[in-house]
Amino acid sequence: MPTRASAINSVQKSCRILRSLTEPRVNRLSEIAAQAGLNKVTTLRILEVLTREGFVRRDEKTKTYSLGNEVFILAAALRDRDDLRARARPSLVRLAAMSEDSVLLSVRSGGTESVCVDKEVGSFPIRANYLDIGSRRPLGIGAGAMALLAWQSEAEIEAILPLVEQRLPLSPKVSMSWLKNEIDRSRERGYSVFLNMLVDRMGAIGVPIFGADGRPVAALSIAALSDRISSRLDQLVDMLKREAEIIGNPKRT
Repeated sequence: MPTRASAINSVQKSCRILRSLTEPRVNRLSEIAAQAGLNKVTTLRILEVLTREGFVRRDEKTKTYSLGNEVFILAAALRDRDDLRARARPSLVRLAAMSEDSVLLSVRSGGTESVCVDKEVGSFPIRANYLDIGSRRPLGIGAGAMALLAWQSEAEIEAILPLVEQRLPLSPKVSMSWLKNEIDRSRERGYSVFLNMLVDRMGAIGVPIFGADGRPVAALSIAALSDRISSRLDQLVDMLKREAEIIGNPKRT
């Protein structure tokens, strides 16, 4: 029994390390260890195994790490299935063209995080560049992350919030009471909105994409200058909801 527990723990640590490498600008041992919540010795040991197996690549010159070919082979295997990113891509292109701002597709990862899996940049010269493909945030911290959290069941939200609370010091303008109130407000409005909460003068508006079971499988959001969002709020909400319904309904023509 102890051996089995240890094996499960090692797998969980490996998953954390692989997740950390999807985060842009996380590529050094110390950064990977911090992002994964592990010590450097353990992180190095697992990275060496993952490198030998082809899931991680190490650059000997810069001493940095990145995802290896085996990860891309796994990703390629998903293309024959129902690919959310492929379904959402036309919507991202349309939204970026209509809004002229950055459009993001986010999914839930690791139970308590939101990760950006696709992005389309509009033509407006001042862009929201604080989120890239692979960027992670705690659920609830950001428009897309809130859209993924607010429409979960009450029991699940109650289980998630204490874990999110541990990471709130990284977002000083967001308190636990504000977060709880915003969950309720998002549900009442039918969309989530963050203005000047994470980056000054920048904001985002998001909606959930529901699966066949009525649960959120992803979130669609537009990030821009806060003034550009507040001045076009109703228009942006309508566009986002229309495209979210198209993505969530693959058979819709």
